[in-house]
Amino acid sequence: MPQRPLPLNAIHAFIVTARHLNLTRAASELCITQGAVSRKIAALEAWLGFSLFDRHARGLHLTPQGASLLPALQSGYQQMHDAAQQASRQNAVIRLKAPTCAMRWLVPKLVALEKARPELHVSLTTTVDHSSQLDNFDAAILYGSSPRHSVLLFEEALTPVMALSLMPGEPDAVPSLAEMTFLHPTADSRDWQLWLQAQQQLLVMKRNQHFSTMDLAISAAIQGFGVTVADVTLIAEDLAMRRLVAPFAGSVKTGAVYSLIRRPPSVSPPLLDELVAWLCEQP
Repeated sequence: MPQRPLPLNAIHAFIVTARHLNLTRAASELCITQGAVSRKIAALEAWLGFSLFDRHARGLHLTPQGASLLPALQSGYQQMHDAAQQASRQNAVIRLKAPTCAMRWLVPKLVALEKARPELHVSLTTTVDHSSQLDNFDAAILYGSSPRHSVLLFEEALTPVMALSLMPGEPDAVPSLAEMTFLHPTADSRDWQLWLQAQQQLLVMKRNQHFSTMDLAISAAIQGFGVTVADVTLIAEDLAMRRLVAPFAGSVKTGAVYSLIRRPPSVSPPLLDELVAWLCEQP
């Protein structure tokens, strides 16, 4: 009879939960929900045929069977982790998930990193989902609020930008924008309204184009389609290369941030610390 495959993810969840005896802290370390931790534990208990924890009002306690099994599983899992980590050092691939809106900032940093450290390869996946779950990734860049235990990369700050060919005769006069096409990074006009309120200006936007991401709105502005508000960090290189110009001094913070979450060191691939340190340098 073939052996039943070991549920390794469930074993890892059991080891972490046994260390904390608390589902909330275990979920935080594993970067999954409490419900997902509970389901993994339940799956392992079903595989074993006995309970691993007693649930009490004040928390969890290992059952006698769970306490007896734990040391062997800890030792075996650590041996597998050490062996896999050693084998992977020859080809260090880090799986990174990032929102498409961060690409203008992120890609140049990854190119520079791989030139400096050719043995480090980042497998990048883009998404428009801003979920704070790691899923199968080693690290993820998030946009929006900053989750607990995340690393702050930079705060979003908006300013209007356009192609040099569209630069108005009075570059610091907000009313001069009125006849332009307004490019919106979202389906509504909240970003533009936030900037206008900060300038204490009321402006009728006669022509409008809406985009699903800020990166698309920036690309349209570079091509001379109109004027958009964009994050000053994301467009730093475009401004330096004069692909875009910013006619107004200052910017307005939206309250949103770009942050990073990662796997804990105990289950991280080699060189993940270096990637995180590189991305956390001053933008």
